[in-house]
Amino acid sequence: MNAIISASELASALAGENPPVVLDVRWQLSVAKAAGEPPFDGRAAYASGHLPGAVYVDLDRELAGTPGAGGRHPLPDIEEFGAAMRRTGVSAARPVVVYDGGQGWAAARAWWLLRWTGHPDVRVLDGGLPSWEGDLSVDVPRPAGGDFAPAPAAGGLLDADGAAALARSGVLFDARAGERYRGEVEPIDRVGGHIPGAVSAPTNENVGPDGRFLPAEELAARFKALGAGDDGQVGVYCGSGVSGAHEVLALAVAGIPAALYVGSWSEWSSDPSRPVAVGPDPQ
Repeated sequence: MNAIISASELASALAGENPPVVLDVRWQLSVAKAAGEPPFDGRAAYASGHLPGAVYVDLDRELAGTPGAGGRHPLPDIEEFGAAMRRTGVSAARPVVVYDGGQGWAAARAWWLLRWTGHPDVRVLDGGLPSWEGDLSVDVPRPAGGDFAPAPAAGGLLDADGAAALARSGVLFDARAGERYRGEVEPIDRVGGHIPGAVSAPTNENVGPDGRFLPAEELAARFKALGAGDDGQVGVYCGSGVSGAHEVLALAVAGIPAALYVGSWSEWSSDPSRPVAVGPDPQ
């Protein structure tokens, strides 16, 4: 099953016999608070217009736990996550489509969580809300409760030790911007740099100017050129497990399974005992 869906495909699916549950996960990483500016308000954006029938999901409150030692966006409590998904109408036998404002990071986080916890049919709207050509709605739906019961998979998830080991035994991609990987700038976390052995693979190079993913064959060629072979293990991390989920999604489009280090750099860098590499060299 393809991990992404086009706007035209979604329109057809919504008119079909088993229309998908549609989740609006608009969110933006914001450092505006430091400058005294108000942070992005996804709920207000949803209220101003959303895909007809879409239900809003709050990334910070429903797709992540409380920030702390586990990073800025650690895993949510699984029972609470399941309750949040059932609130939106998510059921095991009904497809789910997730979208955000176009960047794709937040939608990918919801996609990854649902897939990792066992939902069989989840896709991300390629290009997000800007790709939708139909009417928008301001009506807030009241879906019937779903029956989704999350059952986390045994694989697909890395902790700090697992990420460090994979950087030596397989391929660990760093999905952040190159300057953060190299340690030239670090606007959020305690220190700049990367996990020793990790390979720089910025998320923004997986999409075109319109925010849609590059063709699968181009993505596969990109990742293989960076070291993702046919038989090796692949993992991804970023700042806090959000843009990294987008890279896991890009790898899925390319046909390459990958695990996510959810704690990512926000967890790794918070412990002064963990090693930090700087510069363009993975080591």
